[in-house]
Amino acid sequence: MDYDLELNRIASEIKKLNKDKTKVCLQFPDGLKADATKVVKELEAKTEGKASFYIWAGSNFGGCDVPIQLEKMKFDLVVGFGHCVFRK
Repeated sequence: MDYDLELNRIASEIKKLNKDKTKVCLQFPDGLKADATKVVKELEAKTEGKASFYIWAGSNFGGCDVPIQLEKMKFDLVVGFGHCVFRK
């Protein structure tokens, strides 16, 4: 993969939550969806099975596009991937 998706950072955030099984939603733009399962496998290895990962298959038009349905699904963490830096 040619992108730095900051997977170590994501794994660190999951570990900080300190839960038995963290529920994580991964949101990819269309251009990165083909690599979604590779990302999940890497994150599973980095988190040593302490998280369940769900890939959002719907549209994603950027950092501000978080589907309202995700709130109802009670994710512990939502990670939105993109092609440029998102400032806090």
